[in-house]
Amino acid sequence: MKLLRFGAALLAACVGCMMLPAQKPAPQPPYAAGAEHAGPGWFVDVASKAGILVRNVNGDEAVKKYIIETTGSGVAIIDYDRDGWPDIFLVNGMQLASEQHTGQTAPTSHLFRNNHDGTFTDVTARAGLASTAWGQGVCVGDYDNDGWPDMYVTGYGKNRLFHNQGDGTFREVAEQTGTAGTGKEWGTGCAFIDYDRDGKLDLMVANYVHFDLAKTPEPGSQPDCIWKGTPVMCGPRGLPSAPNILYRNEGNGAFRDVSATSGIQKTDGHYCFSVTTLDYNEDGWPDIYVACDSTPAILYRNNKNGTFTDVAQDAGVAFNEDGREQAGMGSTSADYDGDGHLDLFKTNFSDDTATLYHASGDGTFTDDTYAAGLGINLEDLGWGTMFADIDNDGYPDLLVVNGHVYPQVDSAHLGSAYKEPRLLYWNQGNGKFKDVSKTSGPGMTEPLSGRGLAIADLWNDGRIEAVVNNLSDQSMLLVNEAKNDNHWLGVSLEGTKSNRSAIGAHVTLHGSKRMWVDEVRSGSSYDSSSDLRLHFGLGAVTKLQRIDVRWPNGESEQFPCDSVDRIVDLVEGKGKPLQ
Repeated sequence: MKLLRFGAALLAACVGCMMLPAQKPAPQPPYAAGAEHAGPGWFVDVASKAGILVRNVNGDEAVKKYIIETTGSGVAIIDYDRDGWPDIFLVNGMQLASEQHTGQTAPTSHLFRNNHDGTFTDVTARAGLASTAWGQGVCVGDYDNDGWPDMYVTGYGKNRLFHNQGDGTFREVAEQTGTAGTGKEWGTGCAFIDYDRDGKLDLMVANYVHFDLAKTPEPGSQPDCIWKGTPVMCGPRGLPSAPNILYRNEGNGAFRDVSATSGIQKTDGHYCFSVTTLDYNEDGWPDIYVACDSTPAILYRNNKNGTFTDVAQDAGVAFNEDGREQAGMGSTSADYDGDGHLDLFKTNFSDDTATLYHASGDGTFTDDTYAAGLGINLEDLGWGTMFADIDNDGYPDLLVVNGHVYPQVDSAHLGSAYKEPRLLYWNQGNGKFKDVSKTSGPGMTEPLSGRGLAIADLWNDGRIEAVVNNLSDQSMLLVNEAKNDNHWLGVSLEGTKSNRSAIGAHVTLHGSKRMWVDEVRSGSSYDSSSDLRLHFGLGAVTKLQRIDVRWPNGESEQFPCDSVDRIVDLVEGKGKPLQ
């Protein structure tokens, strides 16, 4: 069994590889690991203890008459006040006009400030974020390079761009920056990405459908509104799809819609959800993977000239190994087998498997779902998912949150449950995963309707926490209390010539026997955005030879770093240039 170490961070530093004082762990890590839990994971939900008491609102809680009420909302991890301790933003929806009651408190998204001691304070109103809208997805990035991370929130209606003003408050600037959209597209996943490598973060927005409540059929009224013989809400089939959007950052506080000229709009007829950026062909230019519901997935290849081409079918990530389109929801990327190439994982609808795409290293992928032991749990409908090395053994595990869209699956006994447990697939280090969900603590087994998922080392102690946004229910903060002895390294990057958030940076850790790779990305999971800091489990390794960084502008540097169990800060221009 793999082991995990939660010791105090070592304070030794190396040239060009410094720990930020604000990123030191608390003297006594909250929710400490216990020897009674051998691991690899024992997750407990501490949201209530931590002061995170938010109920997600997405239409009627019990009766889901329209598809807008079923897809839920995302989560963002953002260190909005730059104190070195990740904070939590929970996107919220609202009720249909027919369900609203006079005097009822309108729902709002919520920002929680990390108090460094295992608790959080709701600073939504103080931060200027107390607005009601039908929110869906969220992504984080410093779009104006002022050193303060900003947030973009998608939804049904116009999207919102919250500019971080550096004083603990945000200002909504979507209209004036040109990123609000028309209000007709239903925005879902998003990601900040410097696709042209000019040092300014651009913005990719996935869209689901053009949703008009007045024109949406009633449940069961059409063939597309019946599932397994039971009348259900309609969509997405039968509803008009909406094209995806790419906004180019003009560098003057405004964005320009380049969806048509870039080729992003050519992928018509898709119902898109999550956005995961990665350099899949390893040419130094960021590409975009989009999981789509009931239609093939999209892989936008960056052509290096401001345009993209959908190569998902040629690359092997549009369908499963049977050549069948799936109903994709969430997606995530990591090098799960340590071969130096970034792989992809996608969650799908019930009565189907999730899909693991293994990178071949030549710009193509193979569907290794069954070979990796993941062709199971067909009754679950997956949403948020992240690769996360929860026991720091050096091989990323998989977290998946689930929940059905049809409440009728319970009453009509349709082979699934409306509320479903989460899944933990433990990476065995040999290319295979093992389902350890039922033995990994109460935080994994309680049935809920999970949607958004984001991860972070919230208390800088080497443990990965998970935040889950549950549909029409309370959110979760999952802490791993399994005690082990493995080592780790956190990497925080700051661009100078490249974008300040270093989104798109490719990081390689070199040990004496192997290497670890990952990339800084905004977005991913299901319409969520995890910590921009990278986390690497190292197993028994206590010394690294070096860290290589290929910055978003394509230039590469080498940083020496020979101590572990800490978070290091790498600044562009402070390392040794690589040829």
